[in-house]
Amino acid sequence: MTFGDLNLSKPLLNALSDLGYTTPTTIQAKVFSVLMSGRDVCGIAQTGTGKTFAYLLPLLRQLTFSRGRSPQLLVIVPTRELVAQVVESARKLTPYLTLQAVGVYGGVNMNTQRLEVEQGMDILVATPGRLYDLALTGSLKLNGIKKLVVDEVDEMFNLGFRTQLKNILDLLPPKRQNLMFSATITDEVEALLKEYFNNPVRIEAAPVGTPLENIEQTVYHVPNFNTKVNLLEYLLEQDIGMNKVLIFAATKQLADQLYEQLSQRFPDQAGVIHSNKEQNHRFNTVKRFKDGTYRFVIATDIIARGLDISEVSHVINFDTPEVPENYIHRIGRTGRADRKGRSITFNTEKEKENLAAIESLMNYGVPGQDIPAGVEISSILTEEEKPKVNMKEIQVKRPKREAAGAAFHEKSAKNKKVNHKVRYADKMKEKYGKPKTRGAKKK
Repeated sequence: MTFGDLNLSKPLLNALSDLGYTTPTTIQAKVFSVLMSGRDVCGIAQTGTGKTFAYLLPLLRQLTFSRGRSPQLLVIVPTRELVAQVVESARKLTPYLTLQAVGVYGGVNMNTQRLEVEQGMDILVATPGRLYDLALTGSLKLNGIKKLVVDEVDEMFNLGFRTQLKNILDLLPPKRQNLMFSATITDEVEALLKEYFNNPVRIEAAPVGTPLENIEQTVYHVPNFNTKVNLLEYLLEQDIGMNKVLIFAATKQLADQLYEQLSQRFPDQAGVIHSNKEQNHRFNTVKRFKDGTYRFVIATDIIARGLDISEVSHVINFDTPEVPENYIHRIGRTGRADRKGRSITFNTEKEKENLAAIESLMNYGVPGQDIPAGVEISSILTEEEKPKVNMKEIQVKRPKREAAGAAFHEKSAKNKKVNHKVRYADKMKEKYGKPKTRGAKKK
């Protein structure tokens, strides 16, 4: 099948031809006809399977030019980077169409975005928080939405957007077509489908957890953190084929720590990206990685979801992720568009259970590889790795309050003072022998 076999308009086919795309991916071919029929859809597909074009192509095919300023197509995504990617994809597909795409996200001045949305657009791509803020100000009208896409909904729940997402869905017109993509169908996702979707068709491009066939996976069993660092530096120095490498770290602090160390060893070749970095820094880092300025980028899982970075040669899991699905998203950054990719995972004794869960999800044992002879096996442990000495805590029994003596000695009789209030009449009687009044009141 080619894109020419689908019911696409001439402007869309011309745009795909300009981009050099001829054959749809599995998810693109499966979703197209169902969306064109007007049905609601729940899509399940791995990262790197072409999800963005899968929903944009049929929805753009159905959109027509409107004189109104309100958006017709709304795409909700969890991160700012994904907003930028979807907007870019929409603009790539619409050079021959009079449709305008705008993206809004948090972390930047809302007034600038408010002025932009007030100018009007046909396609709006947004993160839930900023979208809800703009709707509450009255700058953004959602009553013209005909098509809704909620992408990476499971990640939205993980990032705490549950309330904002439901508030937005309540604001939308009830008569609309809905499409949702999620890597995993949890109970929360099921509840959302039941409440807001109309009997959606489920489309699965590949079973959740299926490893991509064109990705070669390897695991190194290492004793500790510092040996991981030594192994990482060795691989980057020895393997010239590692020309575009994504290194995933468990935390923002670890990502910064690795960056400080590797940027000294590999000056001007390294970048770092995570949610604490400013927006411009994040965009510039991704841009430099895409154009080859940076040989490798150290990142947290925020970049694993949806970012379209082509030709990534290697993905290195500096840690073995605790959530098995995150491993699938990470390695899905390489081996895209039918290219071969490679995934390397570092695994310590403490992380063995994480690896077992990943292999169980994939129903696949990741092949192990011996640590190269040139790698120094470090004996230095971090504070987290040092064995903890558990001291027995001895509980000292305190005396019961009943057995304790009084806090103060009782005063002697002569030192006791008792205040008695004496009436004026009593004082006069004691002095004069009879009651004495102050006299009758004058009339």
